[in-house]
Amino acid sequence: MSELDHSAPSNPGRRDVLALGVGAATLMLASALPFPSVAASGDLSPMTGDATMSHVTTKDGVDIFYKDWGPRSGQPIVFHHGWPLSSDDWDAQILFFVGKGYRVIAHDRRGHGRSSQVNEGHDMDHYADDVLAVVEHLDLRNAVHIGHSTGGGEALHYVARHGQKQGRVAKLVLIGAVPPIMLKTAAYPGGLPMEVFDGFRSALAANRAQFYLDLPTGPFYGFNRPGAKSIPGVIQNWWRQGMAGGAKAHYDGIKAFSETDFTEDLKSVTVPALVMHGDDDQVVPIANSAPLSAKLLRNGTLKVYPGYPHGMCTTHADVINADLLAFIKR
Repeated sequence: MSELDHSAPSNPGRRDVLALGVGAATLMLASALPFPSVAASGDLSPMTGDATMSHVTTKDGVDIFYKDWGPRSGQPIVFHHGWPLSSDDWDAQILFFVGKGYRVIAHDRRGHGRSSQVNEGHDMDHYADDVLAVVEHLDLRNAVHIGHSTGGGEALHYVARHGQKQGRVAKLVLIGAVPPIMLKTAAYPGGLPMEVFDGFRSALAANRAQFYLDLPTGPFYGFNRPGAKSIPGVIQNWWRQGMAGGAKAHYDGIKAFSETDFTEDLKSVTVPALVMHGDDDQVVPIANSAPLSAKLLRNGTLKVYPGYPHGMCTTHADVINADLLAFIKR
């Protein structure tokens, strides 16, 4: 079932998204204003239990970096990051949930962050299989899988392809996620035209370093909106994560996040699922994503956040963390 919280979504104009393809407009960096702290959304206790950062090798020989923090007795929460970032993008959530006594796992997708920069396998099947390698290596059970953007597609595909069949999954959360499909198709006429994603590829190939400044400076966090104040550290951290990954993986990954049709995955998931989306998301427009996914899920709930951007896990961490915790405890 699907339930709409907050207010009805608005629909950012296609022009906002088309502009991404040729590089977002760069803004002057304003004086930094701190985001709500992790501690502001709940008391952050000192970390307890083991803290591990290591690698697991997949069946096709790819080294996948992962973090495994918090008490081993805690319920596992597995975080799936967006394109072209790394597990570091979940810092505000990882610290919050470790402080709440959960066991938190976050990996770097193949070709991203500290994982192997391999030539092949940059598709959702391999992404899901890589997650399986981490999950089986750590023998995670009763896990909550939380994915943002491309990571939402990865988390969904893992649950449908592996996790649910093995009985390892308790719940699923999609945040600003790409399902059911970003690309305009006959089945999804409200999607984005191929020219948008060709623009992404052209901008990446021409000057990846500049493209990875334009995205966080502009639409990713909504810093291009009137009255918005950009935060240099957040922009630099996005750039740092992106440039740590491989250009080939990122280039191929555009096809994976834009052209994969997750319809059947959504229909097959039976565990409780929360779909969270900002209605001012300029990267994954809400009209062709979250409401449609929530309807296809058998046990889905939709929460819409008025005015929130694509990167709302960073800009509004206190709200997102509290809502995640409430869903996990429910």
